[in-house]
Amino acid sequence: MDFTESKNADLGGKTLFKAKIRGIYATALTKLLIENGFRIVDPSKPIQERFGLNENKGFPDLKIKDRFDRQGVRVIGNREAVDSFKQIIQLNLEDAITRRWLVSLDGIYKGLIKGERKGFLLVDLGNAVGKLPKNELSKLRENKSLLVQVERKRIGSRMPLLSTRLKIPGKYAILINTDKIGVSLKIRNIEKRLELYQLGKELAPAGWGIIWRKEAENQPHETLEKEIKELTDKIDEIIERFKTVEAPSLLFEGLYCMDIEFPALSKKKLDELRSEVAATLEGHHYYKACGGKVCSALEMAERLLEKGNPPEEIERLFKETIEGEYPIEGSPIKIEHVKLSGKTFNLGQGIIEEVKGSNIRFKRVFHKPGFYDGLKIRKEPGDMAITELKVGEWFLKTSYYSSNGEYKGTYINLNTPIEFYPYGIRYVDLEVDVCMFPDGGVEILDEEKLWRAVEEGFITERLANFVMKKARELADEFCPK
Repeated sequence: MDFTESKNADLGGKTLFKAKIRGIYATALTKLLIENGFRIVDPSKPIQERFGLNENKGFPDLKIKDRFDRQGVRVIGNREAVDSFKQIIQLNLEDAITRRWLVSLDGIYKGLIKGERKGFLLVDLGNAVGKLPKNELSKLRENKSLLVQVERKRIGSRMPLLSTRLKIPGKYAILINTDKIGVSLKIRNIEKRLELYQLGKELAPAGWGIIWRKEAENQPHETLEKEIKELTDKIDEIIERFKTVEAPSLLFEGLYCMDIEFPALSKKKLDELRSEVAATLEGHHYYKACGGKVCSALEMAERLLEKGNPPEEIERLFKETIEGEYPIEGSPIKIEHVKLSGKTFNLGQGIIEEVKGSNIRFKRVFHKPGFYDGLKIRKEPGDMAITELKVGEWFLKTSYYSSNGEYKGTYINLNTPIEFYPYGIRYVDLEVDVCMFPDGGVEILDEEKLWRAVEEGFITERLANFVMKKARELADEFCPK
């Protein structure tokens, strides 16, 4: 991929942020962050050994961990650290997709009740609408303002879950608007637990309680008392602002959450970073994302690499070991179509008709009626779709036929480089399609959606320019001369 914009652009005046990282991308991301001025706190043992780090237990500005599907990471941190990390990712990983949650996690808002739905009140927060359980209010107050906080449940959802039970988090304590005093279960020393419990009873402001965090265990009373005073001042500030600002408004800024997808090129770049500090088989992060037997075989192969065995021989044995995990001709194949928003569609199951190296062709038969939007014709039961693709390519081509073989048209879907997994194929849809009609006409569709994705921060402008260039090349290739 040929980008004209330098990936080594100036990040501006760097602030030294602290990050805690866990998961299959930890080594590569640690190297990337250290190179960009971050400090790593609470590193795992392998990370300590690979980078010569100590056990630094500092409080992180940023926490990074694997997504459940291992196709990327979830990031939680303060605004500045999240912004800096996003910029580093976009400058270094060509096809990365960044999805920033619109609301502030733990943020406290002056919200405006807009209605109700299935046991929830709908509350306008300004840049999103949240859901507040109806049982938290005695009666519905249409178009009235109220104080709500974004919960840690349903992080990343389109409609965040809200609560009127407020929490003001600090480094060592959390103030809660009940009279409860609690101590983290991670503090196991009984005497220390009793000491903190008693201190909490003495320091808690009227109508509020305190939950001591693990970090409070070895802090002097003066430090803890100072933080409680600061958190109490924040409560007063929030209440005062609630009285004066218009709804909807953010009154107390919490943390921010970002989901990052690592498609094929991002995984390849992360492989290169990791290989500089650890034995790394080509395709490491892709194979890790496969999970199961493929991931287990990778771990065994890399242990052999660490012992100095010949890389070529190890790679050959590894490929032979995992070969049987992948679909072959005649096998079913799933299509995982991921939208830029993160929503994933399973486009059904096809049957592989041909596999030649990286080239795959498979067929699907539709059983329900519908509509081919771009082709502007009906989808009928019995219609067939023949999809042709090359693993690692930026598009896939699907031609549609009626049950009697009549050609209905073709979609060429622009997407991140296609990955082939034991269950099927996966890619992130980049919105733009090239549509080919039975009469030979060709049209590029949905360019405006691509540029909207740039505005929303999902992708970079340089990636969008590359996609449009690719779409025009494909349109010219198939346009009648």
